[in-house]
Amino acid sequence: MNITGAFYALFAFAVFATHDAVIKYLGVSYSPFQMIFFSTLFSFPLVTFMLMRDKTSGNLRPVHPWWTALRTACSTINAMAAFYAFTVLPLAQVYAILFATPLLITVLSIPVLGEKVGRHRWIAVIVGLIGVVVVLRPGATEFTLGHMAALTCAFVGGTASIIVRKVGREERTVVLMLYPMVSNFVIMGALMIFAYQPMPLADMGGIGALSLLGFTGGIFLIIAYKASEAAIVAPMQYSQIIWATLFGALFFGESIDLPTIIGAGIIIASGLYIVFRESQSGNSENTPVLRTRSRASSAASFRISPFLRRAKRED
Repeated sequence: MNITGAFYALFAFAVFATHDAVIKYLGVSYSPFQMIFFSTLFSFPLVTFMLMRDKTSGNLRPVHPWWTALRTACSTINAMAAFYAFTVLPLAQVYAILFATPLLITVLSIPVLGEKVGRHRWIAVIVGLIGVVVVLRPGATEFTLGHMAALTCAFVGGTASIIVRKVGREERTVVLMLYPMVSNFVIMGALMIFAYQPMPLADMGGIGALSLLGFTGGIFLIIAYKASEAAIVAPMQYSQIIWATLFGALFFGESIDLPTIIGAGIIIASGLYIVFRESQSGNSENTPVLRTRSRASSAASFRISPFLRRAKRED
């Protein structure tokens, strides 16, 4: 078993965690709309460089327009929700909630993909959702707009991932990439007008760093999945909670409380169990979580799944 990909993945998710810490830093001064607009603007050259290698013939009209429209809407909402959640909530708490995304992907695979989920994975999903409740502590703490944003991010991120699984083999990579980016650019540009703040050069450099970090994390995640099986790479996403705790303590004066630790532990254990069940040959032919290769919570990075599929075809 080749575990090289795990080290690439650990580095990728450390980069993504740094990306999210920069969001939190800039979010004190700027609206999510403004940050997303400029990070998308700076991402266009980087993603265009990736798309130049796409040899698939065709045009920019989607094969599945309604699914593409829904995924574009989900990606746009995901960006707003992620940037806002990272701005107003402790980093570790946001990650704990976002780690529920694989659980939601498992559930959404039933109506969207027609897959069957067995008893074991259903139990894991239920236990994981209990973990989310432990993190949120309804009744004991105030349920804020930030918590709603994190939950929304997990849901629409899971939905976008499932849609990619449904139509990704038939849609061109350029369509899957550019439609959400153009949507973010246009919609965030319009909304930014109402909350625009002039940006000094240093902060503009921070926005550029968001684009570069998202791009770099995506590249290393592609390398990780090429080097090792998905069952080795996927669990590495949970290392982000370590970086979130470290960054939160060092730069933002945050501390992780016991309920968040317990809830995150429950969610992570449930997610790992689902990965384990999907990776066991003979248990199931349906592997929606293992086939979801992109980090749904990354608002400024590109989705790596289309590039992985293309690389397999070239091999």
